[in-house]
Amino acid sequence: MLWLSAGPIAAQTVSAEQRARCAALTGMTNLTILSAEVREGETSSAYCYVRGVVPPAIGFHVQAPLPDDWNGRFLMWGDGGKDGDLDFADHRVGEGYAVANTNMGHDAGAEPGSSFGFNNRQAEIDFGHRAVHLTVVAAKAVVDTYYGRTPEYSYFEGCSTGGREGVMEAQRYPYDFDGIVAGAQAHLYQDLNAARTWLLQNMYRDDFAGSLSFDTDGDGLPDSPRKVELLTRAVLEKCDAIDGIEDGVIDNPPACNFDPDVDLAGMMCRNDVNGDACFTRLQLQHVKGLYGGAHDSFGNRVYPGHAPGSEAQWLQLYVPHRGNRYAAGALGVTADHLNYLFYETDPGVELPNLTDLSMVPDATRNPPEWAWWQFDIDDVTRGKGDLMKGITDANDPDLTRFLEVNDGKLILYHGWSDGLIPSGGTVEYYERMVDATFGGDLQAARERARLFMIPGMGHCSGGPGPNTWDKLPALVEWVERGVAPDAVVAQHLTGGVVDNARPIYAYPDQAVYSGPAGGQDDPRNWVPQNFRRR
Repeated sequence: MLWLSAGPIAAQTVSAEQRARCAALTGMTNLTILSAEVREGETSSAYCYVRGVVPPAIGFHVQAPLPDDWNGRFLMWGDGGKDGDLDFADHRVGEGYAVANTNMGHDAGAEPGSSFGFNNRQAEIDFGHRAVHLTVVAAKAVVDTYYGRTPEYSYFEGCSTGGREGVMEAQRYPYDFDGIVAGAQAHLYQDLNAARTWLLQNMYRDDFAGSLSFDTDGDGLPDSPRKVELLTRAVLEKCDAIDGIEDGVIDNPPACNFDPDVDLAGMMCRNDVNGDACFTRLQLQHVKGLYGGAHDSFGNRVYPGHAPGSEAQWLQLYVPHRGNRYAAGALGVTADHLNYLFYETDPGVELPNLTDLSMVPDATRNPPEWAWWQFDIDDVTRGKGDLMKGITDANDPDLTRFLEVNDGKLILYHGWSDGLIPSGGTVEYYERMVDATFGGDLQAARERARLFMIPGMGHCSGGPGPNTWDKLPALVEWVERGVAPDAVVAQHLTGGVVDNARPIYAYPDQAVYSGPAGGQDDPRNWVPQNFRRR
């Protein structure tokens, strides 16, 4: 097991010579550098901060430790959401990494959400894959010039959109990195956003008739989340103890045989009249859709469903109620996606109020209006999103060039309880990669690529299970010393205090509790067990 961390480098006095060396980067003749100056942060050692641009609009920056502090490694720091800003990784700079990040080709302040893609194919291509790759090329040129030598090793670290960036790099640009750690990868990017929209339509349509919330005061707006609470409790009662302990975490969701038709039968609304503590037939159908995954009108699955144990996150992400002001969280990353990033020709701009389905978009305006509730899930299987899939999706399972030709190492991870990006898609991708790259030889695949499925973890972090671990040290050990991570130790913290620590074994192994009673918070009391399903 690996449980590694690097201590911060002690702060030091910055000399005039060091400042001049950094500032001289603005004179690079083969790269557009906007500024270069030494920064002395409160949370990290002093470093050379460089900002640049790659035409037409890819902004990037580099946080380069002072020469005596550099560990000889380059790190590309991944992004989140629709990006549009520059993210800092001070903690990695403090560990000695030269770190780069990109705005993915647009500025969120000017073009928030997905709007940067409106009738702008170049911006879509930059967002899809070009910005990360060219930032790597540009940042390495900065590193070479500043230190007078190339990095000994190059790494990528990211989750969500950053996870998509990581696997995209392995597929399209297999020689950029020696090692990649990618979490909650949004690799089926277009299908994922279409599926989220379908789920949101189910909750909002017909005055919330199918929503897993209830209007207790008759004002027409659902205020009670009790249905989700009842569902969450029913799932835990059915499956929490299958790992040997009851701790509010379903360790192995594929082994959970929760069946909404059977296990919610006693909670159905009498005469199908909606109520606070029961489910209508339509609501039951939508529960099954959340588990089974979005599908078109012919029953063809568009995207994998959510795992048992993720229900608590549905309340935040998909279910409108008074607690989220009727704006379910997934609207923020999904509601304008189909306006600008799905179709070959964008249908129109979004409306100002994303929760008022009574508004009628005006398609005759210039630019035309279009709303997420107009989307037809059949457009996915009709192929209307295929052009954009070719730009944004990172779904190629053949990683031969990265893993074998380049001798790269890949760590994938995903929280089983992720409500924003269903976790089953990552398992499916990993097994497809095993087949396509290694002819189905799982042992050969594990020599170069490993997957960690985290029980009880939400989207990239959070959740009731052990959800905190440092991903990069395990990758460095593997790349530089040949020590593959059979397991990592993840922690759960409450109020900054560790109250649970558990080993997470590389797929297909799963940690199983071996006793004694009451010792589940000690990682020594867990053993691996194979849970692969083929």
